[in-house]
Amino acid sequence: MTEKKKYTTVPRESATFDKLTMAEIRRAADTGIYDIRGAGAKRKLPHFDDLLFLGASMSRYPLEGYREKCNTSVTLGTRFAKKPITIDTPVTIAGMSFGALSAYAKEALGRGASAVGTSTTTGDGGMTPEERGQSSKLVYQYLPSRYGMNPDDLRKADAIEVVLGQGAKPGGGGMLLGQKITERVAKMRTLPMGVDQRSACRHPDWTGPDDLEIKIKELREITDWQVPIYIKVGATRTYYDVKLAVKAGADVIVVDGMQGGTAATQDVFIEHVGIPTMAAIPQAVQALQEMGMHRKVQLIVSGGIRNGADVAKCMALGADAVAIGTAALVALGDNDPKWEEEYQKLGSTAGSYDDWHEGRDPAGISTQDPELMKRFDPVEGGRRLANYIRVLTLEAQTLARACGKNDLRHLEPEDLVALTVESAAMARVPLAGTSWIPGTHTF
Repeated sequence: MTEKKKYTTVPRESATFDKLTMAEIRRAADTGIYDIRGAGAKRKLPHFDDLLFLGASMSRYPLEGYREKCNTSVTLGTRFAKKPITIDTPVTIAGMSFGALSAYAKEALGRGASAVGTSTTTGDGGMTPEERGQSSKLVYQYLPSRYGMNPDDLRKADAIEVVLGQGAKPGGGGMLLGQKITERVAKMRTLPMGVDQRSACRHPDWTGPDDLEIKIKELREITDWQVPIYIKVGATRTYYDVKLAVKAGADVIVVDGMQGGTAATQDVFIEHVGIPTMAAIPQAVQALQEMGMHRKVQLIVSGGIRNGADVAKCMALGADAVAIGTAALVALGDNDPKWEEEYQKLGSTAGSYDDWHEGRDPAGISTQDPELMKRFDPVEGGRRLANYIRVLTLEAQTLARACGKNDLRHLEPEDLVALTVESAAMARVPLAGTSWIPGTHTF
């Protein structure tokens, strides 16, 4: 008599309730609080890797990289400002606050940006002497919290950026926990030391675009109409937000996609609010074109910019410049493998550490701990950042020349195709090998 063979069911992980999801359920059940972290969205999103350039061959004439020039300079604020900003590269530094970052990190950002002729941005919490002293072109952020807001510092800025939203948390405010609110941070923000701080999600003195127009005029009066006024929005209803920003009188519009980072906010915000950067650019450009303002009101795009290809693709879709935040911190030394042992002690790994709000960053960048800050050299950090931006610029130039363009801003959607139906629909460029743009009747 033959023995009946036994069969066992192979364990299968749920795609809906995977290990990460179940761990988060257990964490929430144990603590009763939502997760707070820094950085940007970690889920896979449609991004610039889904787009490809059509380099020149027979029907297009490429430029010789070693003999023919390709301009990279951009002038920002040409609409109303008496003193627009001209930057040598279209790669700028996004707003990151003193408080979230150390004073040395802010100094390094200024050093790196100045070395390549571009601008940096203050972020929430005000202007530090280290950053102003090392930044040849500094944009002053005017945020809902008004933390660190100082009219004298406002007048020292080369531009003012009115922040209405951020890509990682559109509709929500940020956080700075008590362990990072040192005596200096508390004094600049007019806060008690060591007490958790939550930034407001909207400005306290206006409720809509008509009020914003009045506020912009106030800022122009304070600065004698000298400097450009930027409006920054998180990418959500981008088409309408851009139109309203133009109507309110913006010189420059900054659109921050959901891949953009943050110092600290709810994880549920970071992963589930906003739209991808690639999807926001065509909406912004359409709004500007319909108002006859494309290139007259400059468009800066941020959120997940990593390399020169990303820069060039943003510009081909119609941006005038980009801003980098997370990538700039990595260039400084954030999440460096040399601190792997210490990251593991914090329950993370190099490349995954995002608990910036705790103030225990082993790299000495997102901390106010004096001992950790000593590990970071602002001069070396500035040198590394400058090198990185130079590489981004050279890569973008290489791609532009390959498409036959002698100026980065001459790149256009016609130079791009998409690898997926989703990216073709979002970027509004043809699916590779076809003339079909999903959502249109052209085949």
